Amino acid sequence: MLDIVVSQGGACGYDNTFHAGFGVNTAAVSGTLFRQGEACGACYQVICNYKIDPKWCLQGRVVTVTATNFCPQNNNGGWCDPPRQHFDMSTPAFLRIARPGNEGIIPVLYRRVSCKRRGGVRFTLKGQGNFNMVMISNVGGSGDLKAAWLRGSRMTRWIPMHRNWGANWQSSVDIRRQKVSFKLTLVDGKTLEFFNVVPSSWMFGQTFSSLNQFS
Repeated sequence: MLDIVVSQGGACGYDNTFHAGFGVNTAAVSGTLFRQGEACGACYQVICNYKIDPKWCLQGRVVTVTATNFCPQNNNGGWCDPPRQHFDMSTPAFLRIARPGNEGIIPVLYRRVSCKRRGGVRFTLKGQGNFNMVMISNVGGSGDLKAAWLRGSRMTRWIPMHRNWGANWQSSVDIRRQKVSFKLTLVDGKTLEFFNVVPSSWMFGQTFSSLNQFS
């Protein structure tokens, strides 16, 4: 099922979903889909089920949304409660598949699809000292990350990072005044390396985009 919501950031930690590369077609997903943050960045193709609700569904219309937030359990119909698979969609995404005037609950069909992103993967560096928090966004392919590593230019091996929350990954090594590379593995098993995507002059708070991208 699906209803409508307007939000930025949220449980995935994207400070601004538009600037993170996801545009306006975003959704908060129920816990069954969210998988404790692993679903952040995943793409879903959604259609309104015209056979069930011909009054409000737009027949044949499809929208692809990115999971950017978590829809918590609630007492307002319990739509996000397990084991339900539910999407709280942004207004623009909702109106791609449903008629205006009923911005509420509609029946949908969905499937996972590959994410088509403009530009490279984005790495936003946060933290201080030896504590590094990297928000990873605009990931193509399956879009959802299974594992991440980093390596400073003076290091000889990849350092595993750990998901702190949502799309934010952390490590506790000193990478200051070094070029920084990343290695990412998606949930579907595809792995890419992003060499020297961060220059040695980097500062916390900056975002850097890679030249390569998951397809």
